[in-house]
Amino acid sequence: MPEMDKEFVEYVVKALVSHPEDVKVRRSVDDMGVLLELSVHPDDMGKVIGKAGATAKSIRTLLRVLGSRNDARVNLKIVEPDGSEARESVAAAAEPVDVEPDANAELVARTKQEFADLDDLDI
Repeated sequence: MPEMDKEFVEYVVKALVSHPEDVKVRRSVDDMGVLLELSVHPDDMGKVIGKAGATAKSIRTLLRVLGSRNDARVNLKIVEPDGSEARESVAAAAEPVDVEPDANAELVARTKQEFADLDDLDI
């Protein structure tokens, strides 16, 4: 009966993802309550989190209800897998990029100068 929360998360998440064999839930108990750490295939992270985090929030809400029935505080941590798209996009954004000169550079420079001239006016 005490691992019902773990089984619940496994059941719900496996129904959502494309790679149910990669769903792993690790359960630990400490003085703060029960912590469930969820790991999924990198391609399934978006399905587990949902649009604006709605799916993850719903799973956490249901876990809170399940925990309250057993007088326990249950928290869910979704572990970001290595090689997930989010990490790759952050790493790619951190790399320096050679930028070609802007074709409108003269226009941009002229506009900046006009704004600077406007700042000098006492209006």
